[in-house]
Amino acid sequence: MTVEQARALLLRCAQPADAVEVELVDAFGRRLAASVQTEEPIPHFRRSGMDGYAVRTSDLANVNAAAPVELEVIEHIPCGVEPQYMITVGKAARIMTGAMVPEGADAVIMQEMTELVESEGRSIVRIQKKVASGTNITPIGEEAREGTLVLEAGERIGAGHTAILASLGYSRVPVYRKPKVAILSTGSELLQLSDPMQMGKIRNSNAYMLSAQIIAAGGQPQLIGQIPDDYPRAEQMLYDLLSSDADLIVTTGGVSVGDYDIMADFFLRWEGTTLFNKIAMRPGSPTTAGSWRNKLLFGLSGNPSACFVGFELFVRPVIQQLQGAVVDHAQTVTCHLAVDYKKVNAYPRYVRGYWYSNGGEHYAKPVGRDKSSAILSLKEANCLIVIPPTKTGFPAGDIVQIIPLDGAMSK
Repeated sequence: MTVEQARALLLRCAQPADAVEVELVDAFGRRLAASVQTEEPIPHFRRSGMDGYAVRTSDLANVNAAAPVELEVIEHIPCGVEPQYMITVGKAARIMTGAMVPEGADAVIMQEMTELVESEGRSIVRIQKKVASGTNITPIGEEAREGTLVLEAGERIGAGHTAILASLGYSRVPVYRKPKVAILSTGSELLQLSDPMQMGKIRNSNAYMLSAQIIAAGGQPQLIGQIPDDYPRAEQMLYDLLSSDADLIVTTGGVSVGDYDIMADFFLRWEGTTLFNKIAMRPGSPTTAGSWRNKLLFGLSGNPSACFVGFELFVRPVIQQLQGAVVDHAQTVTCHLAVDYKKVNAYPRYVRGYWYSNGGEHYAKPVGRDKSSAILSLKEANCLIVIPPTKTGFPAGDIVQIIPLDGAMSK
């Protein structure tokens, strides 16, 4: 099965989680559970774009440097204050940037183009240059009319979204609940982080790597522990977890064809529906997934890099769709290979890489050892380079697609 076919199967099984309301300050990074429309125009009053004077342009029709116009200043209008007077013939109002333009005025002339004088107890603004009607005035509804759709359900809330929500008066925001993702590790070779190193054993790094990836995808990780090597006990543990409040379960290790691959045995015997157990890809070809009572169970490779890649290609889009994101395919960027890639591949290969721009072009190069067991290269990678099947490799300069590893796997 191809990566694209496998992802499509998974996404058909992933339904958005429930909606909850959170304080606006806590909504950053979450996904909207409802679309947002304006209840009034933006802006809802005529707004000055300059510090200056609100005027009638008809009063300036015959102005020039030799014959300046003098207008009486009848009011000072700071931000947040409604004007008290209408601008009539021969009148003007001092106004600040962002303040409400009074009725009768059809332009704001900037302060630097004027001269303020006092005459017989009156403030007079002297103007020597014409301005067009509408100058430095933001009209009502310039950004959005009343009832305009400004944010759609499923959008990830960033700083700009937060500004819009605040301007519309949303102190609390409807967002999708963070999916709960249970993490289970397999393998008698695994040590806990605090255990002293032992010959032939390794520390359980995958569980913590997955936890970080889940948080980055917007999920809530639950570190459950380790699947025992005893099959009856392992089976009971997995069914208990499938019946829990976790939205999906991710296991790492035990999906190959070894004598002690518990997850491979479980997927052969369980009561759920196995969606796939072999993907035409490297690394991570034995990646497995299935559905049990509308809950997804993933079996990722125990090799760190293969586990990492499997999560990015399959688990991340599911977590995002559970939060209402529109996910149809991995969002890719076209790049030039920065170095030769000489490895022969029978299947598409997802190579940990680093991408950058130079002279207006995007480039990508592999980082570290291109082995599924490699772990040190993960910290350098900011993309997956998609290498199609090849019998000859690819020379530097060839065009390839990359998948950025910044969470950009959905619209």
